[in-house]
Amino acid sequence: MLATRDFSHYVKDAGAGLSHIDLAVEGVSCAGCMSKIERGLSAIPDVTLARVNLTDRRLALEWKQGTLDPARFIDRLAELGYKAYPFETAGAEAAEAEQSRYLLRCLGVAAFATMNVMMLSVPVWSGNVSDMIPEQRDFFHWLSALIALPAAAYAGQPFFRSAWNALRTRNVNMDVPISIGVILALGMSVVETIQHAEHAYFDAAIMLLTFLLVGRYLDQNMRRRTRAVAGNLAALKAETATKFIGTDEISEVPVAAIRPGDIVLLRPGERCAVDGMVIDGNSEIDQSLITGETLPATAEQGSPVYAGSLNISGTLRVRVSAASEGTLLAEITRLLGNALQARSRYIRLADRASRLYAPVVHATALLTMLGWVLAGASWHDAIITAIAVLIITCPCALGLAIPTVQTVASGAMFKAGVLLNSGDSIERLAEVDRVIFDKTGTLTLPELDVVNSALVPSDVFDLAGRLALASHHPVAAALARASKAKLPLEGVVEEPGQGVRGVFNGEEVRLGRPSFCHADHMANEILGLDPEVSVVAFSHGDTRHVFAVRQQLRPDARETISALQARGITLEILSGDREPAVQAAAQSLGICEWRAGVTPADKIARIEDLKQQGFKVLMVGDGLNDAPSLAAAHVSMSPISAAHLSQATADLVFLGKPLAPVVAAIDFSRKALRLMRQNLWLAVAYNFLAVPIAIAGFVTPLIAAAAMSGSSVLVMLNALRARRANGSA
Repeated sequence: MLATRDFSHYVKDAGAGLSHIDLAVEGVSCAGCMSKIERGLSAIPDVTLARVNLTDRRLALEWKQGTLDPARFIDRLAELGYKAYPFETAGAEAAEAEQSRYLLRCLGVAAFATMNVMMLSVPVWSGNVSDMIPEQRDFFHWLSALIALPAAAYAGQPFFRSAWNALRTRNVNMDVPISIGVILALGMSVVETIQHAEHAYFDAAIMLLTFLLVGRYLDQNMRRRTRAVAGNLAALKAETATKFIGTDEISEVPVAAIRPGDIVLLRPGERCAVDGMVIDGNSEIDQSLITGETLPATAEQGSPVYAGSLNISGTLRVRVSAASEGTLLAEITRLLGNALQARSRYIRLADRASRLYAPVVHATALLTMLGWVLAGASWHDAIITAIAVLIITCPCALGLAIPTVQTVASGAMFKAGVLLNSGDSIERLAEVDRVIFDKTGTLTLPELDVVNSALVPSDVFDLAGRLALASHHPVAAALARASKAKLPLEGVVEEPGQGVRGVFNGEEVRLGRPSFCHADHMANEILGLDPEVSVVAFSHGDTRHVFAVRQQLRPDARETISALQARGITLEILSGDREPAVQAAAQSLGICEWRAGVTPADKIARIEDLKQQGFKVLMVGDGLNDAPSLAAAHVSMSPISAAHLSQATADLVFLGKPLAPVVAAIDFSRKALRLMRQNLWLAVAYNFLAVPIAIAGFVTPLIAAAAMSGSSVLVMLNALRARRANGSA
């Protein structure tokens, strides 16, 4: 029994006396599934949270500690018709890949069968109005049955299983009318073939499955795969730390064994495993992924350090203030998880359109059958007519209306430099009326650049670049990149926290802090003119030079901002960087609203506040500290240079240095949403015209097949218009 299994090692402490577990749930396909699961589990006493993430089919549960056995949730989900097990990233990714391959196999079988059955149906259609003898027609019908029945039994399983699970729990979903229509059509076709009737529905049934599997496969492959998030976060988390167990004795211990008040050693090049305060040593810390600060922060006695930040140069002793689940990195993880769960509640256009479909189709077919019986028709003829109604009202056009537009629009966006992580992001992006930009690496280029290189002699620039190749400091790396140096100097020595030095042509050369190179006065002059730059000094004998380094705005940032404003979109900057840097960028771009020094929680709070005001927010950011706000926003984008976590969290990723893909994505999505709505109306119009004909009993297999194909082709042709966007300047 499931109830006897031990899930304790999957349970996490959620704080405030609550326990937390994530479960992977099979068979969750729509907003109705989400609602049913959440209601069913929330009804269990002491459960405080039940939230389904439709994107990765993950169920987050929280309950009062010590009151419930997690296995009870598995049993309750089984009662609701869903199989569940503890969520594990590797297993979830494998299941997702296998499901995609399975749908593709089903589609291949259905498409092959459709081509062959249609090849057999054409002679029957033409023969029924000419001189085909009954024996020939029966032969073609039996051949069609021999192909269609086993093909439908295999290819229809995604729909049959879903429909059975829904009916078993006394519910109805989109797959119920599909399954009923296919099974009845095939069953009655066999009966009609046995009775030597003129018409059979093998072609219509297998064609229905093919079209629907196309839509299902496209939708499956457009779904957002956020499972990479856990792996990207784990890459930043150090599993061990070097702890002082005596005055000068150290030991490598698991992070779980570190407690507040302990002292740990942080060597150059190591990623910090804890939050704490420096008590001894000098270094520079790269914490851009955590705080969004552009430049490395000086680490000295009294300086804070955070888990996930990278020690660049010196050795530090750090007194631990928080470890494991108490760190800022862990808090970012929790914020991200909560934001993803909240965003997953967005109901896609297709889900909204399909909510009324099943009951309307069932009612129409049932009333048709009863109406014909009351009118004096035989049960046989009444059932045939009802089946015709189910077939001709098949949701082919509805099933293709959204995925086809998504596929065409995603291809057009790719040509414009935008990659989609999730299918429904197009719908959400089209609704955007406010854009929030992070500054560092988003409005600016991710790499530092030397801004005064023209004032430095080329031979000095080249030599400084060769010396910079020996340093791991980001500012030195920018100098080496700008000089295009390839050959490092030999015998270079690095002095932690100061710089590097060597010998060239018998004279000492240095690169590093201005004080290290005796160039303080030159550095102060440059900083006085532009306090936003970082400086690195160079000395060669008596020669002194100071290089000014900073991040540059993206080349088309001003044009992009103007284009967004012309489209009636309000803009704002939220950055963890220093206030002068953010203010300078905002003024240069003409953005009136900006805030500097904000934390991940501050960004989420601002986004939630805007949501309460009715805004649809697009968040554009690139750092780890942006990941929770990217997930919390209505829709999100990241540059390709972003941290892996941000790319995994964002709905869209844009390529290259230009910022223009942000505008292109909005234009394409707005047109795509219009086309999605048009396609849904085309599907409705098709049913409005076709259903009365079917109810009246005038539908033949030829008409049913032609009508289905025609509506689906019309929808797909309309979707091709998404290849071009209409900008609204």
